[in-house]
Amino acid sequence: MPGKAQSFRDVIVWQKAHAFALATYRCTDRFPQHEVFALTAQLRRAAVSVASNFVEGFRKRTRPDKLRFFNIAQGSADECLYQLILAHDLRYADTTTLQDDVEEVSRLLQGYINGMDRGGA
Repeated sequence: MPGKAQSFRDVIVWQKAHAFALATYRCTDRFPQHEVFALTAQLRRAAVSVASNFVEGFRKRTRPDKLRFFNIAQGSADECLYQLILAHDLRYADTTTLQDDVEEVSRLLQGYINGMDRGGA
C-alpha cells in the first residue's frame, strides 16, 4: 500500500522506474553519435523524469500535490514510450522490451494513484 512505505526506495513503482532509467541509458549508449544532443538526450531526460517526479510526489504532503507530480511522471512515461517507438522505427535499437517496461511502470503508477483513492498515502 502507498501509505506503508517509509522511503520512495521501498515502492515498487520507483524501483521499476529506476530500473527503466538505467536500461534506457544502456540502450541509448548504442544510438548513433549524431543523436547525442537530440533523441538520446531527450529520451534519457524523460526516463529520469519518471522516477524523479515519483520521488518528488512521494514526499509531498497533500493529495493534490502528490497527484500533480505523479501525473507528470505518467506524462514522462508516455513521452518515453513514443521516443522508444521512434528509436525502434529508425532502427537505432530494438526497444520493444523497454516499451513494455515503461508501460508496466505507467500501470503501476496508476495503481499507486488508485491506492491513494482507497485510503493510502
